[in-house]
Amino acid sequence: MATTVTGTKTINKGKSPVGGPRFPGGNGGGSRGRNGHDGDMSHFESSANRYRIGMWVALAAILMMFTALTSAYIVRAASSNDWRPIAMPQILLLSTALIVASSGTLELARRKLKEAAEVSYHRWLLMTTALGVAFVGSQLLAWRQLVGQGVYVGSNPHSSFFYLLTATHGVHLLGGLIALTYLRLRTRRTERDGQALAKRHAVADAVTLYWHFMDGLWIYLFLLLFFWR
Repeated sequence: MATTVTGTKTINKGKSPVGGPRFPGGNGGGSRGRNGHDGDMSHFESSANRYRIGMWVALAAILMMFTALTSAYIVRAASSNDWRPIAMPQILLLSTALIVASSGTLELARRKLKEAAEVSYHRWLLMTTALGVAFVGSQLLAWRQLVGQGVYVGSNPHSSFFYLLTATHGVHLLGGLIALTYLRLRTRRTERDGQALAKRHAVADAVTLYWHFMDGLWIYLFLLLFFWR
């Protein structure tokens, strides 16, 4: 390595300045190369976005299905003479309150994850799961009340749509409960790798989006079944 001495100043040729950070594939002097930290974070974000995009696609498919069922419901209600509205089981008001509350607790859980508050994150996830299970239980009680009143699937078109729509929503909500259980299991793992953390946050965001959608969908179905004429 060539060294030139000028007075008391020494200039090192072909070497980066002393103390300057080095990055793999970098160009020296603290610049970040193609394989540096920025490139890794870009890769992590790209991988995380796949979960969010996949969830939006899934929600679009679910929305199309319920749109078709809604169209059938409206057409059948307007064109039949045997349509007899069923009385709303009062426990469905509790169902609505439970699922709305669960959306709030899950959003709090997601924010605690962003803050790396693991204990609070786990606690809010557990509460959300409990509220979701309670919602499903209240739906089953509503079915039982209707059966006790002699209202079955084939009793009249309105009761048929009630059982069909609430059952379809319930099945999708069970999928959300499975996803919440998965998130809770992941809280037991300590992840320090940047890509693993980005994936964990992306999955939590996707599950939260799905659960909020289920919340909004239930409110829509509730209004459609008992307040639309």
